[in-house]
Amino acid sequence: MTSLLYLISLLVSAAGMALVDRRFRLVLWCAPRRAVLVLALSAGFFLLWDLAAISAGHYMAGRSEAMTGIMLAPELPLEELVFVTFLSYTTLVLRGLAEEVLRRRCPGRADIRRRGSDAAPPAAPLADRHGRRPMDPETGP
Repeated sequence: MTSLLYLISLLVSAAGMALVDRRFRLVLWCAPRRAVLVLALSAGFFLLWDLAAISAGHYMAGRSEAMTGIMLAPELPLEELVFVTFLSYTTLVLRGLAEEVLRRRCPGRADIRRRGSDAAPPAAPLADRHGRRPMDPETGP
């Protein structure tokens, strides 16, 4: 069982991120196709980075009783794939949370809005920062 400890901790942490994501509809529950694509691309980028580091001799997989010992490639453990995917997912969720906090703290800012498939277009401002109303092209000044 200890050989699964690190993998299970990564998966439990990812499940916690998924609960936050679901609660606030930030990534996978906002635009699932786009989120899966971004996750696959970012995890692929990090795996290529790892492979380059391995081939240059800068990275070696550590040996631990907490790891499964399953190697995807020489010096590339299964847990590394799960970790880089978790890292990418966490980054997307944290970005979504930051955007949500800013949107709630600054409700009049049309440029801070959720950018998902269900996002509404920005509303026209009632007045600019100097209190002037925008001119309606149909009715005139």
